[in-house]
Amino acid sequence: MNQVYEILDEVQNKALRDEILRRRLLATEQSEEPVKEFCTICQEYGYDLYPMELVLAGEDFQATMKRSTNGGGENSPMLSNGDDLYGLFMAAIGG
Repeated sequence: MNQVYEILDEVQNKALRDEILRRRLLATEQSEEPVKEFCTICQEYGYDLYPMELVLAGEDFQATMKRSTNGGGENSPMLSNGDDLYGLFMAAIGG
């Protein structure tokens, strides 16, 4: 499994048990640089996560999904927000 997915899974589980962490992560949505702030908080908790890794993992996930539908051609449907792992994470913790 991709290390970014593992980190997000661990942080999500921790945030669902730790209300302070959950609120801090949700507050990043109001930031001028939400992904950067999100990663900074993750780093404070000992998770080695950086903005570009998060973006690239989302793009990789989207590409994998496209390849798995309709033969993966250019006409494959775009999944709404499928490349936004940050947004998916926020939705999962109640954002």
